[in-house]
Amino acid sequence: MAPSHVLRCCQRGLSWVPVVFINLVVCWSYYAYAVELCIYTIPNAEEQVIYLVVFHVCFVMFMWSYWKTIVSKPSNPSKEFCLPKAEKEQYEKEERPEAQQEILKKVARNLPIYTRTGSGAIRYCDRCQLIKPDRCHHCSTCDQCVLKMDHHCPWVNNCVGFSNYKFFVLFLAYSMLYCVFIAATVLQYFIKFWTLCRRRSVEHCPENQLPDNPAKFHVLFLFFVAAMFFISIMSLFSYHIWLVAKNRTTIEAFRAPVFRNGPDKNGFTLGFRKNLAQVFGDQKKYWFLPVYSSLGDGYTFPTRLVNTDSEQGVVDHQSSSKCSVDGQTNSRPLSDSQNHLLSNDVHSDDQKDSSVAKADNGLTVIVTVESES
Repeated sequence: MAPSHVLRCCQRGLSWVPVVFINLVVCWSYYAYAVELCIYTIPNAEEQVIYLVVFHVCFVMFMWSYWKTIVSKPSNPSKEFCLPKAEKEQYEKEERPEAQQEILKKVARNLPIYTRTGSGAIRYCDRCQLIKPDRCHHCSTCDQCVLKMDHHCPWVNNCVGFSNYKFFVLFLAYSMLYCVFIAATVLQYFIKFWTLCRRRSVEHCPENQLPDNPAKFHVLFLFFVAAMFFISIMSLFSYHIWLVAKNRTTIEAFRAPVFRNGPDKNGFTLGFRKNLAQVFGDQKKYWFLPVYSSLGDGYTFPTRLVNTDSEQGVVDHQSSSKCSVDGQTNSRPLSDSQNHLLSNDVHSDDQKDSSVAKADNGLTVIVTVESES
């Protein structure tokens, strides 16, 4: 037991190495830009002030979104997705997979579960011993099931999922903005220092050329590092913007979610504006701030086509569970969000007629009518 405990501690310690590396690079870039470039290199005071003000705005937003992604605890399924004691004992005693599935189906009738495994079985996590909600997956690194899991990111040492996906996208956006601003403003001094470094003597430099000082090494490396990170982050940011536009996670992009009628890679797509609202919220004033504003509760999601499930009963999930992000209970539960997202026309190539009916308990039920041809 002792060696395994020591091994886990070492793994946890090593998992922070990428985070420490990123913070050291950012701290050095702050010193190189604010001190070596703006204070020691740029001769114009007005230019110094403008550069420093814009730089600090980018720096604050970048670090704010970065650390929000790190410290936001991944949302996990509630206890209602665990098997009751009697069913759990029966499930563990049963050796036949078919009988185990019958037990899971019986419990899942009272849960808002609409996705299945590739073979059509109920998605059950043996490690966490619970039925997985839709879009929930088990992270082997964190050793827990994460709601709407996208991926585990070593650069933030955290699982990116329902609770912090908005922060992660903003982190990519502001880090890209931070790098491109540094590269753009450093470029002219990089060219001058590069020209200076290629001369053997400073005495023959034109008057508009910069003097030889230690700042040139910081400026030269600062441009290379900023350009390199910008190129790599831009590709990752573009990919996640595409995922947001399609309302998919990284996992769903590689493996389409399976519903009772089969796999559908566009199963959760509601149109660009509504897909964007699910991640960033419906209040645009919060879109660019690293504050939680995503819609939903992380357990159930509005879908492009919601088919009635003969084996699925009417479930009022909100009355029994709520999603807490950053210690605050989400004040915009899914029913409100779903009604808002589905209130307008859903633009999709395969759109079918649907009717919305109100149940006695106030739960919105989406009934899809498909014509047989």
